[in-house]
Amino acid sequence: MQSESKLLIDTFIDSLWLEKNLSQNTLESYKNDLTKFRLYLEKNNRDVHKADHFLILSYLSFLLDKGFSSKTISRNISSLKGFFKYLLNLDHIATNPMSNIEAPKSGFFLPTTLTVEETELILNSPDDTKAIELRDKAMLFALYATGMRISELVNLAMHNIDLTRGSVQVIGKGGKERLIPLTERSVKIIEKYLLESREKLSKGKDHINVFVSTHGKRITRHSFWHRIKIYINRVGISKDVHPHTLRHAFATHMLNNGADLRSVQMLLGHTDLSTTQIYTHIAQTEMQNMHKKHHPRG
Repeated sequence: MQSESKLLIDTFIDSLWLEKNLSQNTLESYKNDLTKFRLYLEKNNRDVHKADHFLILSYLSFLLDKGFSSKTISRNISSLKGFFKYLLNLDHIATNPMSNIEAPKSGFFLPTTLTVEETELILNSPDDTKAIELRDKAMLFALYATGMRISELVNLAMHNIDLTRGSVQVIGKGGKERLIPLTERSVKIIEKYLLESREKLSKGKDHINVFVSTHGKRITRHSFWHRIKIYINRVGISKDVHPHTLRHAFATHMLNNGADLRSVQMLLGHTDLSTTQIYTHIAQTEMQNMHKKHHPRG
């Protein structure tokens, strides 16, 4: 049985063919873009009626992390804009989630990132006297220290982490491995979690994963994202933060502090340097905003 999202996409493509007489190649591009979006929705148990601004940003961040070029991401934004405008006109949705999303003139999709101060607020928000919040704090510190994807973090096994040497072995896409150093602060927090919290959460089970849920199982990506939102709300950050925001913050802050692009590419596990270059644009934008704000002639 076809999903309603698929039917709506098909009728939208038909309307483009009937009303705008677009070429077959253009129609195929629209269909491919929207099919990728539909599959993302289905994987996250959502449909087009429940797509909001946050979900769109999360999806665009997902495309960025998959290594799609800036040109492809900009085209996807255009496809989504046309589709949601169509749904709004037919009263399938009440509000358009694409209304405040623009592809920058440079053609790059610049993901939301956090300042160093905002990042510190989130990292220090969990109460490490509570077992679950100590686990969350260890995960947040590990995420920001390494720039890992959340999927890589939740799949981290005990044999992948070496706290003596202060490093973590990450298994990325296609089974590719990369070794990433941990910061001293992250090592201390992870050690504290392993000593004081992990056994309580694992309920005596001999678990392979570093980070476990309150049911003694591997914590899921969605569960951890739900936990992150608790801390974002707790510290009052109003930005459109999404699952990859701490990864973006890691990359941007590294570049702002003088790291070279190739090193950041290796740490993030990007196969294409052009994907990593997007972060130089974020860093430059942040620097320009800071200069404008603090320079006496700004």
